[in-house]
Amino acid sequence: MITVHHLNNSRSQRVLWLLEELGLPYEIRQHQRNAQTMLAPPELLQAHPLGKSPVIQDGDTTVAETGAIVEYLLERYGQGRLQPAAGSPEALRYRYWLHFAEGSAMPPLLLKLIFDRVASAPMPFFVKPVARGISRKVMDAMVLPNLKRQLDFMEAELGRGAWFAGDELSGADIMMSFPLEAAAQRAGLDASRPRLHAFLQRIHARPAYQRALQRGGPYAFA
Repeated sequence: MITVHHLNNSRSQRVLWLLEELGLPYEIRQHQRNAQTMLAPPELLQAHPLGKSPVIQDGDTTVAETGAIVEYLLERYGQGRLQPAAGSPEALRYRYWLHFAEGSAMPPLLLKLIFDRVASAPMPFFVKPVARGISRKVMDAMVLPNLKRQLDFMEAELGRGAWFAGDELSGADIMMSFPLEAAAQRAGLDASRPRLHAFLQRIHARPAYQRALQRGGPYAFA
């Protein structure tokens, strides 16, 4: 039995979705964020030394990091599902987007979240103009242009096929779901980018995605 250490409103929702797509049995250990800090609770340290989610336990094997978990589950249980044939052009795109999701897509989204919080955080009145000024300069000079460039790139790339790695859903699309959901929540992704918007609508309508939501509990990004 696979155990998923699942944190509310987090990357671990993708792992539940993948398990549902594969039809694998699993159990969930629920963890809740601290309501004030939004950080993971300390009991996650019992699952992995970094105390972050997702983490899965499969017998004596423990795997952390969403991309590593996706690769592990598909290699061990996928039987060729949700990944292109080795050596195909689609396989190279699959590998690219599998790693792009965390390596390129998430950092500017995280920076936007941080600087948005800096700008809105309570602080002495004489500090506010300085903090907000610095936040705005970083956002305007670095974060927002990078986000726009990435969203434009992803929108164009989806013009090459229905999914990120070709004409069929793959683990790369499961990995890309979270940054795009986060972008829809806090980075202006909407119907003005019709391919990305349609991508989110398609994944949210999948029966396996819906089952994962039922198993995992409230998920603000959907």
